[in-house]
Amino acid sequence: MNNYWPEFFTVALVHLLAVASPGPDLAVMIRQALCQSRRNALLTAIGIGAGILVHVSYSLLGIGFIIQQSILLFTILKIAGALYLTWIAVQCLRARAGGIHIETETHTSQSSFAALRLGFLTNALNPKATLFFVSLFSVVISPGTPVAIQASYGAYMALATGVWFVLVAIFFTLPAVRKGFNRFGHWLDRLMGGVLLLLAGHLLLSTVSGAEPPSDPSSGMGQ
Repeated sequence: MNNYWPEFFTVALVHLLAVASPGPDLAVMIRQALCQSRRNALLTAIGIGAGILVHVSYSLLGIGFIIQQSILLFTILKIAGALYLTWIAVQCLRARAGGIHIETETHTSQSSFAALRLGFLTNALNPKATLFFVSLFSVVISPGTPVAIQASYGAYMALATGVWFVLVAIFFTLPAVRKGFNRFGHWLDRLMGGVLLLLAGHLLLSTVSGAEPPSDPSSGMGQ
């Protein structure tokens, strides 16, 4: 195991830079934290972390290599991700003044399962996350690294991602932070919707322009 510590630290560093970068996960997480109960926000964070396991699984199974080589599969993935982001964006853009309010722990407008599902699907259908893991497992992680070790890297990244977004959820559900956003919550919702719509548009534009999957994980997963 000692021989793999340098590789692990490289994986951890690249993952840290990627997970902290702006993207769909962060936009959805902030919205959840400000407009839902802390419980639901935490469930969304856990869902995002669980979504990482999807990317790790197909990377370990070698499907990631197929995606990297197939423009058609990658195009389908990008379109699916763009459509899902567009759906979330539309929900945000429909926010009206007075329609968004800070939820309490005893009253939520979203079920626990819906909160968990939102986080999971946002990450699992994020094409940038796919790019990141396909590149990570083909460039940074050596093919000679035992599958068990690679799986442990994946478990770490899922846990680290979950912890990061749990911290984001806790911060944005603090009473003082929520109070600051209380008067213009619907504008924040619209802003997040605009961000997600731009991300979806970027994915569709890159699909039309025929952009191919990169082979360098430095592009990040845009979390």
